[in-house]
Amino acid sequence: MARTPDTPAVARRREREKRTVSQMVAIHCAGHHQKEARTEKSYAGEALCPACKELDDYCVLRTERCRSMARKTSCEACGNHCYAPTQQARIREVMRYAGPRMMLHHPVAAVRHLMGK
Repeated sequence: MARTPDTPAVARRREREKRTVSQMVAIHCAGHHQKEARTEKSYAGEALCPACKELDDYCVLRTERCRSMARKTSCEACGNHCYAPTQQARIREVMRYAGPRMMLHHPVAAVRHLMGK
């Protein structure tokens, strides 16, 4: 079943969510992997290692295909978990590490995320 086209507000929210999760993956990668290994580019344009690039691509794809974007507050509160269990565990690890550091690296994105806009 095809997804209905996004309204402009939902399209902006979807794009912002893809960029935010990509930034979080980049923060995690920078904190856990060697600089020489970060040869790929994230959706947000930051350096990633190949393993983190794979996670970033997966997260962007899942966000792009989300059918509940117009009405959900966060993936955690969503009734339909679209991440596979292994990927869910990986993104939780990323968010635990990167969440507190978002205010330092991407303060506007962090405040928007906290406000739920």
